[in-house]
Amino acid sequence: MKAKFLIPLALFVILVIFLAVGLNRDPREVPSPLINKPAPAFSVPQLANPNKSFSPEEMKGQVWVLNVYASWCVACREEHPMLVEMGKSQVAPLIGLDYKDKRADAMEMLARQGDPYMLSAYDNDGRVGINYGVYGVPETYVIDKAGIIRFKQIGPITREVLEKSIYPIIAELKKA
Repeated sequence: MKAKFLIPLALFVILVIFLAVGLNRDPREVPSPLINKPAPAFSVPQLANPNKSFSPEEMKGQVWVLNVYASWCVACREEHPMLVEMGKSQVAPLIGLDYKDKRADAMEMLARQGDPYMLSAYDNDGRVGINYGVYGVPETYVIDKAGIIRFKQIGPITREVLEKSIYPIIAELKKA
């Protein structure tokens, strides 16, 4: 009779252990299947100039940063001062990808808060974001000279992320 009660109790304890481990993990550390893989190719219109397009092919030979953002995104507004700082530092070209947004709203946001980007690509229907595995905006990718994704930040960039992750990765990739 006691064995009948021990099995459910043991299963319950195992379940609690898995739950405790899961709750202690950082939700921003979602593993990306794209890390160390080629950045997905695309060609979309530029935000400011719809007659011109942008493709990651144009960045081959450079370490660069792709930041996925939207004017409707509250967290994007939180990280924006860090992006402005990064853009001014010119540590690497910073390309924006305006995701599922209205062109006019994005242009207004950049005019009001400052435009840190070398240029912004316009992903109106979200297909580029889907190919990059975007969970939600903002997301930021560091891409090496060969077009390989080397880092992905889910959520807003903070000073700590800039100084402890993004800047050191860019510096290391530039040496290679």
